[in-house]
Amino acid sequence: MLTAHLREEGEALFALIDQQGESLGAIATQFKQWTGWDVISHLYYSDQMALASVSGGAAFDQVLNDVMGAMSEKKSLQTLTREKFGQLTFAELVPTYKSQFYEMCDAFDATDPERKLPWFGPPMKVRMFATARQMETWAHGLALYDALGLERVDTDRIRDVVFIGVRTFGFCFGNRQLTPAPMPYLELTAPSGEIWTYGDKSEDEVIRGSASDFAKVVTQTRNIADVGLQVIGPTATQWMAVAQCFAGPPEDPPPPGTRYRAGAA
Repeated sequence: MLTAHLREEGEALFALIDQQGESLGAIATQFKQWTGWDVISHLYYSDQMALASVSGGAAFDQVLNDVMGAMSEKKSLQTLTREKFGQLTFAELVPTYKSQFYEMCDAFDATDPERKLPWFGPPMKVRMFATARQMETWAHGLALYDALGLERVDTDRIRDVVFIGVRTFGFCFGNRQLTPAPMPYLELTAPSGEIWTYGDKSEDEVIRGSASDFAKVVTQTRNIADVGLQVIGPTATQWMAVAQCFAGPPEDPPPPGTRYRAGAA
């Protein structure tokens, strides 16, 4: 099933939500001063946009008009999200989010994985679109685990997040009008202990460490200074300083020490 890992990622987040209950909606996170409600509403709206994209026709045109209109008024996406869904309590938002999430997964599974879907950047194949939704669910979910002081146990499905991080190497540089050298060699340890490698083997340009740490850096949920990756070489160092595996204009990673698991030493 195309969305097997995406579904697992969503269900892991649903389990956390169910465990914490309505109090999760009011918890403050370290991400842009968002609350738990903000995190889930953002995922809900993003999934709604993805569903509109795979549905085709005028559905995504309306989404595009809404977002572009908000940007022209200098509104953030989260401000637009609050305007659209602010009337929903967390208890009302969660079941709606879960239901739509599965609807989105079903729509992806029913579509040719090679079909290109419109998005805010270049069109993406359905297969990559599903992986991108998994990446965002994983990344935003970490903000909730951090705020709660809970350590998330990753599985090898994080390989999909790593894949997007590797695939966007050139984007990270081009997005900032920088010209990259060849991609450094990656030697990452999976949660299972398996070693994943990417790129041409090198000791001059190399990044070593846990796959989870690499995923945290490329999703900008951690600063490179706050993880245990070994980074050797100027290109590797520059990449980890500007890594961004999500679409949009350049965004800087969180400053050192500002994203962490609450209560961790």
